[in-house]
Amino acid sequence: MTQTRPDAPEGTEPADFERLADPFRRELMAHCYRMLGSVHDAEDLVQETYLRAWRAYDRFEGRSSLRTWLYRIATTACLTALESRDRRPMPTGLGAPSADPADDPVERSEVPWLEPVPDALVGADGADPAAIVTSRESIRLAFVAALQHLPPRQRAVLILRDVLRWRAAEVAEAVGLSTAAVNSTLQRARAQLDRAGLTESGVDTALTAEQEALLDRYVKAFEAKDVPAIVELFTDDAVWEMPPFPAWYQGRADIGRHLSDRCPAGPGDLRVLRVRANGQPALAQYLRDPADGVFHPFNLQVVTFGPERITHAATFLDTSLFAVFGLPDSLPVRSR
Repeated sequence: MTQTRPDAPEGTEPADFERLADPFRRELMAHCYRMLGSVHDAEDLVQETYLRAWRAYDRFEGRSSLRTWLYRIATTACLTALESRDRRPMPTGLGAPSADPADDPVERSEVPWLEPVPDALVGADGADPAAIVTSRESIRLAFVAALQHLPPRQRAVLILRDVLRWRAAEVAEAVGLSTAAVNSTLQRARAQLDRAGLTESGVDTALTAEQEALLDRYVKAFEAKDVPAIVELFTDDAVWEMPPFPAWYQGRADIGRHLSDRCPAGPGDLRVLRVRANGQPALAQYLRDPADGVFHPFNLQVVTFGPERITHAATFLDTSLFAVFGLPDSLPVRSR
């Protein structure tokens, strides 16, 4: 027998609500992640969305689809949360590249940095063909980073209109604006993304066979700590950034100097597991402990490809992300 939650409205059947609403969980996770730029905050807001929806389910009159209704609740919850939260930047959004990559980078742990998100958590892994709303393009790292520079309501309008393809009148009801205000807000948001050279559509996220082979070479070069082989795989103007350090580097020479002088790993000290984040290939790197030879979480790197080489590496040093990605907390000593 199904039990009704004590805080659920009278007459609500939890099993019915859960059965009808649960298929939207991953795309709502993607929506909250785009709004907040944090996988941890997004998980909290999705839970809040479902709790609010459950409590109000007896008042859902079906004038819109259940999916649209859930998105309205999620958007309101996100906008409320953003009233007390700072935007989540990437280092490249804070200033020019560092002058000397050999300098000791200074950690800024007080900054709420943008976080990567696992494809599987937001329905961008292709496992569910019905989850077509969560396109890989709409969660790629550069796009989500650009969204963080928009004021919260602009961010919501642009996502609802350009990512979810809602009509202006639907967006107006969801964010509490007039239709005319939605249209002008959308124009301002689009203009800011255009200045950054970013849009949600038109980017091919599937790797070619040549790019797959290049990524394999990249992994092997890191595990061997072969810096010349690593930088050979970057474009001339490639970018390397590494939250929570605001310092970032541009160009093969500076990336190579940083890896040579600041990376603590030597040949054989890294092991790499391939994952997917933000609709992009990503590498979970484990660093060997010299005391016992066990490999422990070191960083999670999201890689962006151009037509022939790597254009961007975002290296996240927050090892709590390994649990989010379902990764092991250590890798065993390598057998000889």
